[in-house]
Amino acid sequence: MKRKRFTEEQIIKVLKEFETGIPAKEVCRKNGMCEQTLYKWKRKYHGMEVADAKKLKAMEDENRRLKRLVADLSLDNQMLKEVAKGNF
Repeated sequence: MKRKRFTEEQIIKVLKEFETGIPAKEVCRKNGMCEQTLYKWKRKYHGMEVADAKKLKAMEDENRRLKRLVADLSLDNQMLKEVAKGNF
C-alpha cells in the first residue's frame, strides 16, 4: 500500500478537526490514516499554526543536512589521520 504524504497545512487541519471533539476513529477514517499517525502528529505539532509547522520542517531539513556534512567531514578527517600515520 502506498503511503500518503500530508502537507503541513493538511496536518494542522486534521489536528484542529480532532481538537473540536470529533472522535479519533472518525477523523482517521475521514482522512485515510491510522490513529497512531494522528497521535504522533498531535505530540509533534500540538498548538502550532501552519507557519510554525513549516519553520519546524525547514529546521529539521537543515539539521539533517548539517549532520550529514559533519559525518562526511569526520570521515575525511579520520582518513587523513590514517594516511598521515602511514598505516594504510
